[in-house]
Amino acid sequence: MDGNVENPCAASGSQAGYVLSNVAEVVERILTFVPTKSLLRTACVCRLWRNCARRVLRTQQRVAWVSATGCGSGKGHVLHRKLAEEMENMYLLPQTVLLMADCETISGQDCCYGQKKVRKTDSSELALELNALFPRGCEILGMATSGVVLTPNGRYSSPPQEHQDGEAGFALMFPGMDGVTLRPFHFCKRSLSQTALEEAGLVGNPDLRVVLLFEYEAFKSRAARFLNKVLEPLAQSNALIAGGHVENVFTPSRECCGRGCYGMTGLALSGSRIQGASVLLDQDVVSEKSAEATLQRLKAANIPERNTLGFMFACLGRGHNYYGGKRNVEADAFRKVFPNTPLFGFFGNGEIGCDRIVTGSYTLSQTDTESLQHSYTTVMVLVHLG
Repeated sequence: MDGNVENPCAASGSQAGYVLSNVAEVVERILTFVPTKSLLRTACVCRLWRNCARRVLRTQQRVAWVSATGCGSGKGHVLHRKLAEEMENMYLLPQTVLLMADCETISGQDCCYGQKKVRKTDSSELALELNALFPRGCEILGMATSGVVLTPNGRYSSPPQEHQDGEAGFALMFPGMDGVTLRPFHFCKRSLSQTALEEAGLVGNPDLRVVLLFEYEAFKSRAARFLNKVLEPLAQSNALIAGGHVENVFTPSRECCGRGCYGMTGLALSGSRIQGASVLLDQDVVSEKSAEATLQRLKAANIPERNTLGFMFACLGRGHNYYGGKRNVEADAFRKVFPNTPLFGFFGNGEIGCDRIVTGSYTLSQTDTESLQHSYTTVMVLVHLG
């Protein structure tokens, strides 16, 4: 369509042309069926359509995701190829993207010990390609992990899957949401300070409800002390803290801390509408039955299932090897207890979290930093976005 045309349908002289040029209610209803990329182009047609498009975008407040598995013969990671296809038909305008992919396929600095000889995707190239896929201003947190937990594209009730080997990944996309503030953050040894914590909303923020944090290069000298500097103020807050150690972070840019340095990225979620709960599956959980029993404690938190996401942060020593060769035990247990909640996460070299509930009427007890850090465990999390 010509962006210089003020009345796109008036020339026809038809009744339909008049309606599409003047009746906002009809135009707005029609635009609800238009994917976001096309909607943004449509907004350039005329003032009426621009205003209608803006109102439609404000109604698209539900989280969406794209996930992909398998190994294609083409260039690039399977998730990137899937995103390129799906973004043309996406019905939301993402402002923040949480993306995780297997480190066996994504090459990066010191990424994934004992890598197999498989097709590689350069992490810096992938970061540039991802930035080109998403709208300008969209903030992307991209991580390479030892294994990926994802829910296939489709309905919220699709069965989640654990992928400890092979090519896999997901992109969880958050639009602007009323009553919810998402602040991505990234710290390294040079940028971490009290001021930086405050600017990220992690300190001095009474509306903080949930923090998802991911440390990289955690085996480096002084990385443990670095993590404690972030966890100490958070442990004393009334917020749910969960995450773990990932292999590599390829976006945002890590130029500030240099190659091979440790650091942390994550999301701070603030807002009175947010609720959350988490439980720890410790080393005593060794069977399907005990995993389900632990998740029943999470169910008892009474977090609403609508508009809720599940997260699973597991030790790479768990999974099918931990459960005697049986795959997908913990993801299946989650789906049995929460059949309509999608699940996302990773397998890593350490887990962060504990048993916590964050609701409007619940006061949390204080927790020290050591009780938030674990190994050979799984942290299961629910985050309700209102």
